[in-house]
Amino acid sequence: MLAGGAARRGRRTTPKFTMTRILLIDDEEQIRSTIGALLRASGYEVSTASDGKAGVSLFEREPFDLVITDVLMPVMGGAGVIAALRRLRPGQKIIASYGGGQVSGADSVATAQSLGADQLLVKPFTLAELQAAIAAALGTPGGKPPAHDAPPTPGPQ
Repeated sequence: MLAGGAARRGRRTTPKFTMTRILLIDDEEQIRSTIGALLRASGYEVSTASDGKAGVSLFEREPFDLVITDVLMPVMGGAGVIAALRRLRPGQKIIASYGGGQVSGADSVATAQSLGADQLLVKPFTLAELQAAIAAALGTPGGKPPAHDAPPTPGPQ
């Protein structure tokens, strides 16, 4: 039999389907675990880091479609994280999250823009607000994970 015989018999190979990868950086364990679980249940692949320095280190080793970072953290805060990510990958999609009451209204938008974040979430936020921010950052409808490759389709048998 010739090499590639499977293709000659009508079997098609399909590209692998990959999930959208999100890096979640927050110093609060409960927030990381809760948001991480919600994102995984929504179909995202999630990695977490407990501070900005660890998050940037992970970002340097692995590709991510989106980074969600807290702003106020020990070791390296969100401003440092965003600046580092912009240096490493200028087009990286980033959502900054702030603790409620610390920044409000028009100041929130100005702060997020000055940090270079694509979107801003003020804590506490709802799942719908999280999904809307993800959708806006990634340019996808309804906060659904975008497909990187076409999902597998059966070929003729």
